[in-house]
Amino acid sequence: MSSVLWTPAPAAFQSSNLARFSTANGFDPRDYETLHRWSVGDPGAFWRAVWDFAEVVGDPGAISFLRDDNAPMTGSRFLPEASLNLAENLLRGDEERVALIEADESGHFRTVTLVELRRLVARTADGLRAAGIGKGDCVGGILPNRVEGLVALLATLSVGAVWSSCSPDFGAAAIVDRLGQIGVKVLFAAPRYRYAGKEHDITGRLAEIVAAMPTVTTLVLTGEAGAGPDCAADCISFDDFGDDGRLSFERVPFDHPAYVLYTSGTTGAPKAIVHRAGGVLLQHLKEHLLHGDVRPGDVMSWYTNTAWMMYHWLISGLACHATVVLYDGAPILKSADGLDPSPLWKLAERARVTHFGTSPKYLATLAAENYAPRSLHDLSSLRSLLSAGAPVSPGQFDWVYEHVKRDMIFASISGGTEIIGCFLLGSPIHPVRRGELTTKGLGLAVAVMDERNAPIIGRQGDLVCTEPFPSMPLTFWGKDGDKRYHATYFAARREIWTHGDVAEMTAYGSGIIHGRSDTTLKPGGVRIGTAEIYAACENFAEIEDCLVFGAPVEGDEEIVLCVKLNDGFALTSELAAQIRGAIREGASPRHVPHRIHAVQAVPYTLNGKRVEGAARTTLEGKPVKNMASLANPACLEEYRALDRSKAA
Repeated sequence: MSSVLWTPAPAAFQSSNLARFSTANGFDPRDYETLHRWSVGDPGAFWRAVWDFAEVVGDPGAISFLRDDNAPMTGSRFLPEASLNLAENLLRGDEERVALIEADESGHFRTVTLVELRRLVARTADGLRAAGIGKGDCVGGILPNRVEGLVALLATLSVGAVWSSCSPDFGAAAIVDRLGQIGVKVLFAAPRYRYAGKEHDITGRLAEIVAAMPTVTTLVLTGEAGAGPDCAADCISFDDFGDDGRLSFERVPFDHPAYVLYTSGTTGAPKAIVHRAGGVLLQHLKEHLLHGDVRPGDVMSWYTNTAWMMYHWLISGLACHATVVLYDGAPILKSADGLDPSPLWKLAERARVTHFGTSPKYLATLAAENYAPRSLHDLSSLRSLLSAGAPVSPGQFDWVYEHVKRDMIFASISGGTEIIGCFLLGSPIHPVRRGELTTKGLGLAVAVMDERNAPIIGRQGDLVCTEPFPSMPLTFWGKDGDKRYHATYFAARREIWTHGDVAEMTAYGSGIIHGRSDTTLKPGGVRIGTAEIYAACENFAEIEDCLVFGAPVEGDEEIVLCVKLNDGFALTSELAAQIRGAIREGASPRHVPHRIHAVQAVPYTLNGKRVEGAARTTLEGKPVKNMASLANPACLEEYRALDRSKAA
């Protein structure tokens, strides 16, 4: 039996947005399964109902859905006659309300009203038009998570152009591998930024980037005035870019490109995923309003950089009349006494955050530091804590309710850059079950399939989606984009989206993510996920971080566990035995690692995800195809030297 950690109050079945939406469309709010079946069985009616409930600004047209019977997933279209502008919907509402809170690791705290934000967007949009940017042109950003970055994004969308961004801590090759694919014409960049108490000057790197991207004609620099990079592009300060004027919006078709996001790119060049304006808006409005119960006046935060899809997901909260928090800097700082995990919680208290977004790694660090936000901060405004980026272990569910807040929704959510949204997420009218993702997203025909392509319950298989949804990618940018897109998600099952996660659906309608398919372990030919191994390791105070992958041996595969130990600990035979015992008890005998190695570092992508595949490839003596996508590529050298005979 699943352990229930939180139960919705009876009032949620009348007052929540999801309950009101259900009732308005003729469904009993307590019968979510029927509502969900309608949402995927009559997609035109459902997504049109979302448009109406959210009061989208634009013209939906007369046709809600066109199904292509020959290619139901890749050929079907939503709202083919619609006309809208994504920025217009993000910038709507009471102009006197606080739209943004900008904060950073130094304690800086600034509020921006909607009327101020609209004025900044209008001026920047004027600058874009003067620079020759129009509908369909590409604009890029290399920016920290501050007001200027969001203004540049909204201005780009307002003129009907396409936005794509990287974080300024990315290396030059990683940025060119991404923005260089799409022919960026205007580039917004911060020559200097601050992280973890250190100032970083990337002026020289910007010159290298612009030189490698000849399509860039204008470089707009944010931040304090200083010498810009020596490059061929026209260089201008953000404050001098454009003139004050009236804000206008270029309405575009539903399928018009809005964002280009990128896969991590560790197995080749990053895939440039093109997302459509209407799909982004409807998916995010559904997730925020219905699943997140975001209401006017709520305050939403998520620790993210400008390159991650969660940044784009977060800022769509503006369309729900919520205030969005932009935080720039490190979430945990170093002090004379050790680590200081307080910045995000001090901010949450001061800003009266209602929806706080984080990651399992961050939660694990809080637990390791014995940091209990519940006893240190006033979190009375907090209604939802959300986590993404990796599976949340059952033990972390317990920790959250014990040390953050008892009376709130904890939502482990899972989807991805590919859909700029969630397949599995939270709900205001469902109980929270320990170690489980609460429910399937409305409008998404989510299932878990086995090798027969049959849906299964209670067993591990491939996470799939069997019916079309609006936030599916439009294509991959560049040559053979449609072909590469189809090969990535539809090669395994014709016209069924195979996401790449090993998952399990429960009898309660909730889900469990066991890991990525490409990192699935197969000892003895039996497929198992990695999440259970990571969950067991999180309970050891000796372990700061870890990585698990499979290594070929004599026609089979053995499980290799690499542990980064906290200071003062060593990988003794006793500790190795304890780790194996915990994994055996918490998962199964098949999960027990054959080899345990102590390492100095765990490889991560620029987006903060463990890179099991790169470690395995390195151990096998093969080259990793795109080292520029790694945040710490040098650490792979020690994986090349791992000696099986010296493993614990």
